[in-house]
Amino acid sequence: MIIKITLTIIFLAVMIGVGIYTRKQTSSVDGFVLGGRSVGPWLTAFAFGTSYFSAVVFVGYAGQFGWKYGLSSTWIGVGNAVIGSLLAWLILGRRTKLMTQHIESRTMPDFFGTRFADQGLRIVASVIAFVFLIPYTAGVYKGISTLFEMGFGIPYEYCVIIMAALTAVYVILGGYKATAMNDFIQGIIMLFGIVAVILAVLNIQGGLFNAVERLAAMPSDTDPAVNGGFASWFGPDPWNLLGVVVLTSLGTWGLPQMVGKFYSITDESAIHRGTVISTVFAFVVAGGCYFLGGFGRLFGMPPVLPNGKLAFDSIVPSMLVTLPDVLIALVVLLVLSASMSTLASLVLTSSSTMTLDLIYRDKKSLPGEVEDGAIDDIVAEKIERRKVVVMRVLIMFFIAISLLIALNPPTFIAQLMGISWGALAGAFLAPFMLGLYWRGITTASVWACFAWGVGITVVNMLLGNPINPINCGAIAMVGGFPICWLVSLFTKKLPQQTVDSIFKCYE
Repeated sequence: MIIKITLTIIFLAVMIGVGIYTRKQTSSVDGFVLGGRSVGPWLTAFAFGTSYFSAVVFVGYAGQFGWKYGLSSTWIGVGNAVIGSLLAWLILGRRTKLMTQHIESRTMPDFFGTRFADQGLRIVASVIAFVFLIPYTAGVYKGISTLFEMGFGIPYEYCVIIMAALTAVYVILGGYKATAMNDFIQGIIMLFGIVAVILAVLNIQGGLFNAVERLAAMPSDTDPAVNGGFASWFGPDPWNLLGVVVLTSLGTWGLPQMVGKFYSITDESAIHRGTVISTVFAFVVAGGCYFLGGFGRLFGMPPVLPNGKLAFDSIVPSMLVTLPDVLIALVVLLVLSASMSTLASLVLTSSSTMTLDLIYRDKKSLPGEVEDGAIDDIVAEKIERRKVVVMRVLIMFFIAISLLIALNPPTFIAQLMGISWGALAGAFLAPFMLGLYWRGITTASVWACFAWGVGITVVNMLLGNPINPINCGAIAMVGGFPICWLVSLFTKKLPQQTVDSIFKCYE
């Protein structure tokens, strides 16, 4: 216990120290939200990866889907690396950096409002982002607190409150730059931690080959006469597995907290290096998490909840509780690292969106246009500082709301993430990506996609989830593309001069 407490205190002290160190760079909005658009490839790549993978993945998804699909759940991690990281950087990285800098966009809602010349889109997108980032944040709290309860014996409620307070401190102090620097430190811990934990767990089971043989001997849940499904290439349920791959991989392309990383990177050469770093990180961390979760059945049945369902969120903690104290301390730091980085990204994205796109909604001009009513530098600096203060207040407000949900959470972490990612990426993914590439996309099609992504997610939830939230989220994401295309064919196009001025950044 002394080892665990000591390592955790050192870790938290470093996180807060970084916040204090970077606080001087947060006087302006660009400094607080985007790190001055000068964050290098290593920091950006690790910020992308650590924001991507949190306790939601390590505790919730790895446990639940490892139990359902066995070793084939590793494909989820592979999909996260190839689709969610490599292709995201290749397809979105350069164009996002250039266009958002060209139109002076600081947030995803700001992008929609300026790119499609409709400030109504900006307002609605900011509300969608704020509302649906909350359940994801609550899921992260639940995941990290479950591990903390296992490692330290601290009641769940206290864990949630402590994590919320500590995250608030270093984000409020240092903004995005503090988040990015801490993400790098946390990412290193995650890389070493996941490798060490996998080796330790396999050693408990007598090595890799023995563990796989034992898994292969286990009967299927649906047909006890059939063995081997949990150790097969595509598992006992490949189609539902595909839905999870789509949701968790393609979803990053439409999430404000993920895409925002491309806004802040220094230049195009940094994007190339960041692509490689981010992909390798995802292969190790995501692939390792799901590979580890695939062996969950070897550690016995998880507890049963009052409603009769298995407590999937207890599977990974039950695998780790038998580890030596030093490794449990490492696991706690691993999950703490993954979760605090994601929490920091979520609260910063939410507060900046509410501040810049709802409370202080500046009149935006397209590149080449002359702004009316220019203000002097002293007044502009005061307004910038006021915006940063408001963002800091909203960080506390956002944390408080998500904290209330985390203290009374739904049954499973995976449900929280499915609802959040489904609505956000279902609404934002298609119009954002097409807005970067296609001159013919219309403002009306963006409205239609917003209604589609949020509508299908909310209706499914109100009807008691007749479609699994994971599959519903995947349908929402993929369905946005034909909706944008069809509506754009029959609705009014943006003026050619406006479109040309926006796409000039790629010449």
